[in-house]
Amino acid sequence: MTEKARPGKPGAAAPFWISVVLVPLAAFGAMHGGWAVWLLPLYGWVGVTILDAIVGENHDNPDTELPVRDLFWYRLVTLIWFPIQAATVYTLVWYVPRAAHLGAGEAVVLFFGVGVISGAIGITYAHELMHQGTRLERWLGDLLLAMVLYSHFRTEHLLVHHRYVGTPRDAVTAHYNEGFHRAFWRVLRSGPGSAWRAERQKLARAGRRAFHRSNPFWRYGALQAGGLLLALALGGWVGLALFLWQAGVAVWQLELVNYVEHYGLTRRHLGDGRYEPVAPHHSWNADNRGSNWLLINLQRHADHHCRPQRRFPLLQTYGAEAAPQLPFGYPAMTALAMIPPLWRRRMNPRVRAWRRQHYPDVTDWSAYNMATNPMPRGAP
Repeated sequence: MTEKARPGKPGAAAPFWISVVLVPLAAFGAMHGGWAVWLLPLYGWVGVTILDAIVGENHDNPDTELPVRDLFWYRLVTLIWFPIQAATVYTLVWYVPRAAHLGAGEAVVLFFGVGVISGAIGITYAHELMHQGTRLERWLGDLLLAMVLYSHFRTEHLLVHHRYVGTPRDAVTAHYNEGFHRAFWRVLRSGPGSAWRAERQKLARAGRRAFHRSNPFWRYGALQAGGLLLALALGGWVGLALFLWQAGVAVWQLELVNYVEHYGLTRRHLGDGRYEPVAPHHSWNADNRGSNWLLINLQRHADHHCRPQRRFPLLQTYGAEAAPQLPFGYPAMTALAMIPPLWRRRMNPRVRAWRRQHYPDVTDWSAYNMATNPMPRGAP
């Protein structure tokens, strides 16, 4: 590791603004059609993976004592992203059904790319915002999640995933040898109910009923309904269908990332529903500079799980002795996850090496592989 680095002046934050390039690409694709509608997904996966290969890795750790006021230019892109994304998505919902030069296939591909905007960027920024303590940031996070009809993710992530990661209670901790497609449908089925139970338990501890007005599911439902009605008003049924398609793509991308972040990494069961504390070695890390610019250091995931409120410019990285390392950044790894045989060939040996390194005394992994260990104490 290098010595602690201090983020510099506004120019130092500029690379974390490469997400903004997606907006003119969306506009160009909508206006020109044809090959141009492929620019968004190509930029998000291929372009950023090439950028990773060019700019290499970043192993510097910033000074964690830097005050929030010095992070303004880093935070600003997350604060302004909701109006940028809303303007982009709803303008296209209005424009595309009226664009005679765009065929049905072009519209579908274009809105797949819009899902790249609202998923890879919007949900990533929502994740950053909902971990912070200010009302503005949490509301912006809620608005971004409502645009992809996945508002319950806030509850599921904060009350379930962070508390129970690496245990049978956490649905998004992908099991060893479990392909993404199976994991994806399992998470879709279990996520809303899991989030509801977590909120119900939280309300019960405060002496309130499940349908109390403070239950955020009221807010989730209202924001999502508003988003759907606006899409219908602007684009009619075609616009609504395109809006639903981008939301589905965005959720698919989120769960691809969730799959990659913790695949096969489990916490030791200590007996009687007790599990060891979360540590850096319970998350996959990636130090690829380009994809960390696009995803605002989401790939420094080990430190995020150890210190969830730490803002993205200050997240630390770890060496391989402390946290397992991915061979590529998230864009390349999520593409690999779509082909389970190739994923297992690349990642299963790494999981087995991780087990030998951190748990050399464990000889029977069957309960961990199948997530059949006891549920954690107190889990809803």
